[in-house]
Amino acid sequence: MLIRYKKNQEKIAMGLLSFMPEEKDVKKLQQTIKEYETNPDWHLYLWKEEDILGAVGVKIEDEINAVIQHVSVNPSHRNLGIGKKMVNEIERLYHNKYAVCASDKIQQFYMKCDGDSKEEKENDE
Repeated sequence: MLIRYKKNQEKIAMGLLSFMPEEKDVKKLQQTIKEYETNPDWHLYLWKEEDILGAVGVKIEDEINAVIQHVSVNPSHRNLGIGKKMVNEIERLYHNKYAVCASDKIQQFYMKCDGDSKEEKENDE
């Protein structure tokens, strides 16, 4: 289940985002979290099952695009489809108002999620 990030979840969110290559530096990570907390166009969500297992961040650009810019899953829970579930849920939340797309850094993962969805739909037919 996707839940909206809250300030009291800062350490969990920072831990999850730190698994992304461009967020390794602590100062950069702190700036990213601060941006999610203060910028009304940046939205951070956490994926919760029994525990919080993943994070996904979206930036609204020009009131047209919802750009998925961060997708991170706890390494011990990877390859279970959590990243794909998060991307699909973001698309479901935003598709009525924005064109949902991915930033360059997660484009490859995003395309894989979309490809998997198309295959599943074809298999269901």
